[in-house]
Amino acid sequence: MKGNSRQPKPQTQHSPCAMINTKQQVERRKHKRFQAWNGAFVALGPYSLKLGQIVNMSMGGLAFRYIGSRKPSRMKTESKIFIDNGFCLDDVPLETVSDFEAKQGSFVSLVMRQSGVQFGKLTRDQRSELEYFIHNHTAGAMA
Repeated sequence: MKGNSRQPKPQTQHSPCAMINTKQQVERRKHKRFQAWNGAFVALGPYSLKLGQIVNMSMGGLAFRYIGSRKPSRMKTESKIFIDNGFCLDDVPLETVSDFEAKQGSFVSLVMRQSGVQFGKLTRDQRSELEYFIHNHTAGAMA
């Protein structure tokens, strides 16, 4: 019997790192985000179930930080957006799309969380007031 001249192919192991997709992450937001002023707040729910300071916002939604110890369930509700000079935008429909513990310095004993919400269908007046809020009460567009 003649020897087989074909050598078996060595098995290669694929590193989990080699499987990572190296394409850049695609930005999914449809609207430009704006950095909120320090005095801008949002109150969620008809009875202000959650109150937080707005971090950034767009015509599509906003991110805010609040004091909380556990992750809340996803919810659809209405909100009030307001700032310390008296501006208030009522009954904005929204849905929670993200919520996570925000990094804090080690000296802070409170648990801060950050939540991202997406606006629902806005009326023409709400869109107009939201545009006014963004153009007059934010520190400008984020990179």
